[in-house]
Amino acid sequence: MGVTSTRNLLLQALPPGELEQLLPQFERVEVQKGDILWSVGDPLDFVYFPEAGLSSNVAVTGEGRRIEVGCFGYEGMVSTASVLNVDRAPHELLVQVGGPWLRIGAEAFRDALRISPALHDLLMRYTHTMIMTVSQTAMSNGAYSVEERLARWILMAHDRLEGDELALTHDFLSIMLATQRSTVTLAIQALEGYGAIQARRALIIIRDRGMLCDLAGNSYGPAEAEYERLIGPFRKTVAASHG
Repeated sequence: MGVTSTRNLLLQALPPGELEQLLPQFERVEVQKGDILWSVGDPLDFVYFPEAGLSSNVAVTGEGRRIEVGCFGYEGMVSTASVLNVDRAPHELLVQVGGPWLRIGAEAFRDALRISPALHDLLMRYTHTMIMTVSQTAMSNGAYSVEERLARWILMAHDRLEGDELALTHDFLSIMLATQRSTVTLAIQALEGYGAIQARRALIIIRDRGMLCDLAGNSYGPAEAEYERLIGPFRKTVAASHG
């Protein structure tokens, strides 16, 4: 049975008539935690619009070191390279939390961009917000402490996932924060000390989102605000935690 509806916020932002015409070209697939859907330089045969879960664009050095440069969930799509008519992946695509995604073939996607000015304009605005996210990540890695960066990253994950429990390992977080696993452990303990989170094995429970926002400071928020200005709301409120 063809796709007739979607939870992806980007697609929902299209005019209803254009969305109705576009959806039958998609198929729904299930991605799993730990999947690497492509590596640097792989051909971009499909374009994906997540409906749930959390994934990361990961830069990989020549020595094999991996560092997250952006994350996305049901508010986004991959790859923005396809929006810019680039046919090879600039980053590794790593799934952190699985779920249903919609996918469309790259050629059909390019045709849709040509036919639909609304889709083209929407995805150009989204690409702009992703550039801001990459810039914000670079600034955070250079100007903020590991504790502040961890608070930012937890907020970003919280925005994209249901509930207040994040199933994330220290190994994943070390990639996300561009630091060693032992340093991640110390940062988690610091955030627990502030009462912002509670950590269990491979699980982080958000207790005080407002405290996380205070700890993250200006490392979190500008790119999210730009997304909401250009596309629509998706962030959770301060009340969205156990308190």
